[in-house]
Amino acid sequence: MLSRVADSIYWLNRYVERAENVARFVDVNLNLLLDAPPGMEQQWKPLVITTGDQDMFKQRYGEATAENILRFLTFDREYPNSIISCLRSARENARSVREVISSEMWEQVNTFYLTVNEAANVGLLSELHNFFPEVKMASHLFAGVMDATMSHNEGWHFGRLGRLLERADKTARILDVKYYILLPSVTDVGSPLDDLQWIALLKSASAYEMYRKRQYRITPKGVTEFLTLNREFPRSIQFCLLEAEQSLHQISGTPAGTWRTDSDRALGRLRSELDFLTIDEITQQGLHEFLDRLQVRLNEVSEKIFADFFALESV
Repeated sequence: MLSRVADSIYWLNRYVERAENVARFVDVNLNLLLDAPPGMEQQWKPLVITTGDQDMFKQRYGEATAENILRFLTFDREYPNSIISCLRSARENARSVREVISSEMWEQVNTFYLTVNEAANVGLLSELHNFFPEVKMASHLFAGVMDATMSHNEGWHFGRLGRLLERADKTARILDVKYYILLPSVTDVGSPLDDLQWIALLKSASAYEMYRKRQYRITPKGVTEFLTLNREFPRSIQFCLLEAEQSLHQISGTPAGTWRTDSDRALGRLRSELDFLTIDEITQQGLHEFLDRLQVRLNEVSEKIFADFFALESV
């Protein structure tokens, strides 16, 4: 497969997944505020901090108000990681490989973009409680259409690889927002407010029902273990890395447990380390520190995938 085509399919899926996860990212905070006791200070600035784009936000908006942050993350066309910008990029990548993807995939991503674009033009921030679930469902529909209408060949595996790596990164960021920043005070740990926040976090990852089927109580350690180390839930970090590694082996033509490329080795090393990690070891080193290092490692994997498959070799 041409590196240009593989790159476009990979990023088409990453951008659709990123749009969905930004919606989840903001939705968890909206749900927290709905359940928060009267008088609790609204926590919006952490959402920008965890994106790593606080300098751009400050330059464009200044004050970290709810309206400014919602507009920045959702409808800002100049911010490359906003929902509208992600879908614009996804649509352009889909357009460039229309001869490779199915017509149903193109129709879905085009409809998805046009729906969000219309919402951006209207600009009703008061309707976002309905908007974010629609974004999540449209992303699910795109993933389902791709799995059902595209041959599960090398191109499909590139798309799946991009989707899973993006999902692992954003699950880590959603966890980081709750555990490291959003809790107002250490005295709130174990309180009803703390429980409400963990429940909201599980719901933002569509994990609440699956978690409760495995555990009776909502505990920080239980939720963290479920979203990081569970091997069966499709939005957990470990599940994403296991499945991403399978697709990468299909692309590189190496059997499981062997490595041919730098990206094989980087992803295999990260996945195997999680295999032997326990939740107690994670909490001992500090959840924020663990998640921060994990995000760095995921970025390194992405860079090696680019070097192995997408970068043009110098002549």
